[in-house]
Amino acid sequence: MTARGSKSEQNTIASIIVPAYKEGKNIQPLVERVFAALDKNGKTFTKENTELLIVDDNSRDGSEEKVAELSTKGYPVRILVRTKERGLSSAVLHGFDQARGKYLLCMDADLQHPPEQVPDLLEKLQTAEFVIGTRYGKGVAIDKNWPLYRRVISATSRLMARPLTPLSDPMTGFFGITKEAYKRGKDINKIGFKICMELYVKCACRSAAEVPFSFGVRTEGESKLTGKVIVHYLQQLAQLYPYQYPWSPIAFVVAILLALYILLVILRSIF
Repeated sequence: MTARGSKSEQNTIASIIVPAYKEGKNIQPLVERVFAALDKNGKTFTKENTELLIVDDNSRDGSEEKVAELSTKGYPVRILVRTKERGLSSAVLHGFDQARGKYLLCMDADLQHPPEQVPDLLEKLQTAEFVIGTRYGKGVAIDKNWPLYRRVISATSRLMARPLTPLSDPMTGFFGITKEAYKRGKDINKIGFKICMELYVKCACRSAAEVPFSFGVRTEGESKLTGKVIVHYLQQLAQLYPYQYPWSPIAFVVAILLALYILLVILRSIF
């Protein structure tokens, strides 16, 4: 693993973690929009005390060079390149472990998570241990171009996870957690499909807040939703139910039935 980018700053209080693979074309607009939003709408969090950390799975697509260029322009951005490990959840956890701030925020590199909402999520973390950007808040509409099968998968996945968390959108990849709460986590699954739900459950978060946002269609790069990822999510559910309800064998049965159900829905939506 290699690390490049901005020099360490002792006054960093917030870290924005961006897991990435083949997202080189999105890095510059992401960085520019995030810090423009902080300059415009940030209260506690500013360019001077917030870092953006990209965890790249050895893309070799110019991402390192782009981060170096942005760093020389004064942006507090750095990149960690992993050469021996891959995966979305493990990338997020690696970024959280390497973060300098006490407020940790995760977002995608593909610009589907609006950078303009970053200040709102960070502000919420001052009064809650966990925060999510939710696609199902009042007045929020999912992009009309979002494929139907993705909508079906998202809706069914939320239903399956409902007994595990009160969050309206536990499948989101746009979320934050305080470092104090993060350090409470035990037996965190690095292979899980949705690390947000994994952390909320395993870190035993005591309070949560939500920020509505409109979910868009990616502009560049490759989608992270694959058949293998979906299988990992089903495995994650089967593991989380007994963890959350250790004395209830019914929970495991429910998890298995729900897993079979979503698999059927996926197959029917594709074929």
